[in-house]
Amino acid sequence: MRVLISDNLSPIGADILRDAGLEVDFKPGMTPDEIRAIIGGYDGLVIRSSTKVTAELLEAAGRLKVVGRAGIGLDNVDVAAASQKGVIVMNAPDGNATTTAEHAVAMMMALSRNIPQATSSMKSGRWEKKKFMGRELTGKTFGVVGIGRIGGIAASRAQGLKMKTIAYDPHMPMEIAEKIGVELVSLEDLAKRADYISVHVPLTKETRNMISTKFFTNMKKDAMFIDCARGGVCDEKALYEALKHNEIAGAAFDVFTQEPTTMENCPLLGLDNFICTPHLGASTSEAQENVAVAIAEQIADYLIKGSVTNAINVPSVSDDVLAKVGPYIILGEMLGSMHMQLAKGSVQEVALEYGGGLAEQNVSPITVAFLKGLFTPILKDAVNYVNAPIIARDRGIKVIESRTQRSDDFTNTLSIKVTTGEGVNVLVGTVFGKNEPRLVRLNDFRLEALPQGPMLLVFNNDVPGVIGALGTELGKAGVNISRMTVGRDEHKQNIIFLGTDQLISRELLKKVRAIKNINDAQGFDL
Repeated sequence: MRVLISDNLSPIGADILRDAGLEVDFKPGMTPDEIRAIIGGYDGLVIRSSTKVTAELLEAAGRLKVVGRAGIGLDNVDVAAASQKGVIVMNAPDGNATTTAEHAVAMMMALSRNIPQATSSMKSGRWEKKKFMGRELTGKTFGVVGIGRIGGIAASRAQGLKMKTIAYDPHMPMEIAEKIGVELVSLEDLAKRADYISVHVPLTKETRNMISTKFFTNMKKDAMFIDCARGGVCDEKALYEALKHNEIAGAAFDVFTQEPTTMENCPLLGLDNFICTPHLGASTSEAQENVAVAIAEQIADYLIKGSVTNAINVPSVSDDVLAKVGPYIILGEMLGSMHMQLAKGSVQEVALEYGGGLAEQNVSPITVAFLKGLFTPILKDAVNYVNAPIIARDRGIKVIESRTQRSDDFTNTLSIKVTTGEGVNVLVGTVFGKNEPRLVRLNDFRLEALPQGPMLLVFNNDVPGVIGALGTELGKAGVNISRMTVGRDEHKQNIIFLGTDQLISRELLKKVRAIKNINDAQGFDL
């Protein structure tokens, strides 16, 4: 079998693949057309961030079985197209967590002691000792937005510097945060209390521009802001105004909305109180070796032994099990994603009940798929079929499985109850025909909806005119409705489940909620 490495990779990765008996071609720097011209002769493809694995590339990859990303982010891989072609997509989510966290701490120190500015001054022939007065970190408050794996490491390093650590993370249980010595606070309180604020969240529709004008207004005048997570989480225009008018003391970025980044597309680079690096968070020899070893071992294990590790788009199950429960694996992941987007507060417990004939099958891969779906809206590429149960355990989430011969009006049902600190939601799903997943119950509402793609959920009074008014508002915004399902509970309350051709913006949600007799509305991306 043959493996193509199309991006720069630590040599140890190629050595591991060759030692496993695979033929390896190391050809970084090729154009998309050049890769497409030769990809048909390979069983495996190893990439970093440069190669774009598009639907067109996959169409030309007739014998390709696996794509391995030496790192965590999969923005450059069309995972849906790969799944459709039967190509497994793997990543190495843990290889660069430490080095990314350490980079954020390094940026904090560089900000505090004016190291980049002082270096530039000296290299220009000046000795401006008094100009670059710094500050100590000891005793200061370090605020973390997103206390996951990388945020947790950054917090532990700050604690080693004798700093107080606080964090905002609506999905982290209080007791877990307390175990690592971090105080959970609201986003507003974090902005007001922290002397240094470091962001460690993935880029999602919820986190895009989550750090903006209001956040910077709440920060202390002498506070500093650091983003080594993802470009787009911070509103760069709002940060520019805050720094330009000295509303905060300084900022450091390793990631940008537009990369490569220049003065033309990012005015921040022209400010003296802003320092930056060109996306170096994972750029250490140790991290690059770690991800190269991890992805090479994973690809070799799959191509030689059929063993699947850290797969994004397929659970580790036999063909026999997949044939019996495959559609329910898809359903479970859909319901998991929907549950997290419905949830208010941190998840404490999930209870999965398998009903009817499904109770007699091996349901463990369905549970794993549900957990992956549950965490995907908040962790993105950092969660997969392998680590989802571990993430649940580390977050203190209790997972309960039960089986019953009862399945209401359907041959098989998957009923999932999720308990958070602020309430309970129940979703029930089934599969129509051979592979058509359906949501058949949402709490007390019965319906038959396809939980897929961009969707809008509306809670309304059961009175005439609501659907018409809703359609008018969406039409004015240019949003097309692809499908609609209506459900009713015993109290004459309705839900309207709409499939749309695009995600519903926050501004449009506000307008929908303002429609007479609509009590609430929520957008989903399933």
